[in-house]
Amino acid sequence: MQNPEMLPPKGETHAVFNQPAALENYNAYLSDTALQYWTARFGGDSHSAELAAYGARVGGDLIEAGFAANKFKPEFSPHNRFGQRVDQVDFHPAYHELMKTALEAGHHSLPWTHPAAGAHVARAAMEYLHTQADPGTGCPLTMTFAAVPALQHQPDLAKEWLPKIMARHYDHRNVPYFEKQGLTIGMAMTEKQGGSDVRANTTKAVPVGEAGPGKAYEITGHKWFCSAPMCDAFLVLAYSTGGLSCFLLPRWRPDGTKNQMYVQRLKNKMGNISNASSEVEFRGAFAWMVGQEGKGVRTIIEMVSMTRFDCMVGSSGLMRQALAQAMQHTAGRSAFGNNLHAQPLMQNVLADLALESEAALAISMRIAHSLDNQHDAHERLFSRIATAVGKYWICKRVPQFTYEAMECIGGVGVVEDNILPRLYREGPVNAIWEGSGNVQCLDVLRALAKEPGTLPAFLGEMQKASGMAPAYDAALKRLQAEFANLQDIEYRARHVVEQMALLWQANTLLRFGDEPVAQAFVAARLGGERDAYYGTLPVGIDVHYLLQRAIPRT
Repeated sequence: MQNPEMLPPKGETHAVFNQPAALENYNAYLSDTALQYWTARFGGDSHSAELAAYGARVGGDLIEAGFAANKFKPEFSPHNRFGQRVDQVDFHPAYHELMKTALEAGHHSLPWTHPAAGAHVARAAMEYLHTQADPGTGCPLTMTFAAVPALQHQPDLAKEWLPKIMARHYDHRNVPYFEKQGLTIGMAMTEKQGGSDVRANTTKAVPVGEAGPGKAYEITGHKWFCSAPMCDAFLVLAYSTGGLSCFLLPRWRPDGTKNQMYVQRLKNKMGNISNASSEVEFRGAFAWMVGQEGKGVRTIIEMVSMTRFDCMVGSSGLMRQALAQAMQHTAGRSAFGNNLHAQPLMQNVLADLALESEAALAISMRIAHSLDNQHDAHERLFSRIATAVGKYWICKRVPQFTYEAMECIGGVGVVEDNILPRLYREGPVNAIWEGSGNVQCLDVLRALAKEPGTLPAFLGEMQKASGMAPAYDAALKRLQAEFANLQDIEYRARHVVEQMALLWQANTLLRFGDEPVAQAFVAARLGGERDAYYGTLPVGIDVHYLLQRAIPRT
């Protein structure tokens, strides 16, 4: 006899059963064992109460805000109803709620305003959480965060601007910067003809009066990508008499009039929808020179280094959200007579994803720890090269990772009601922005050539795990052999950087991580032939342990 609970209501064709509960109304921090572990391991647990509070928001109203902010795209109006040029981008209220929550929590400023041990680690954990609700708002947040070290090259501007940039206050009004308590900063470097090759830029800067650092200039030219055009000011690159220089260009001039920055259109992107990316022209726009004339790339590189680090953290957050959704779904659904979560082949896939996710988080937090210790010469050199390695590898793994999570869920996973399609479209963004894969590999080679201490620092770090696993020792020897002969190194760069990334992930897990996770990673990623697809873990790995560690504890 059929179970009465399974009978459909009168007039209905069927009863709904064998559908998992949605992953909602949970704490994204307290439910994530790996995140709590790595935050504490690198000294960020002094902020655990703040992170738990933020995790509750992410697992509650912020994830819903993320859906709304991406459903209702930013809208651009070049003129107001009176015909005046305003260059206004309007966002759904959910976007402003996401920004307000993040800024008030210190997502953009924690290490700068509270530079204690573990501050970068805690701030990375906050970004990791925020990305799971909405990656798009992460763009203006990370640029505001990363602008601080760049502006410190110009003390007079820093004195005026940094207190408001670091303030935990969000004001989205289109009014002059001096009327606000809190400011956000954008970035505009890329031009049509150059892309990542910023030295091919054609934008020009002419002094208004006296020339030099901190002085006023007029900027004329274009930018092919200007992210978050409603920010209060932008760091831009332009050619002055002395060469390619860095400038701070406010949206409003110091006299209270609109600056000559004109938005041409918003980019119609496949992902990152909540974030407005634009094309702009500068027609004699007012700006101040930041740092030494002709050293614009050097000035802005610290900002770029920070945004590349945030690409690592954000991509790790995308992995975690995709994994959590797959774990939740398979734990609550049966197929072919058994719970999906209990089927050996599905366990292989999920455990493999869990390994990838935790390894990405581990090296992201390792860099955060390095940022907390930049007074140490080894940490400075190590983070210089490791950030490029991590940005290359983690960001490149996300699209395949999110696809596999979708496949775990099945047909429902490709329906827009589910968060997975949004994560999948978001997947390639961080791999392309802030320097694509090839650019990161070339940056590794540039570091080796121009900063000779970087390779010894990296290999020295790798040596610290010697003797902990035979497969690791063999992989380290293979990597050392790659650098023994630098002939055709650029041609081999992707292969070399991939080896560096895998060895570094194994190193971090072995030295600082949970032993079963570390041993599983070494066996899966360094032992013998490595398959291209997830779900190909070798026999002998304790998949049950990995699954229990990864499942969101709601």
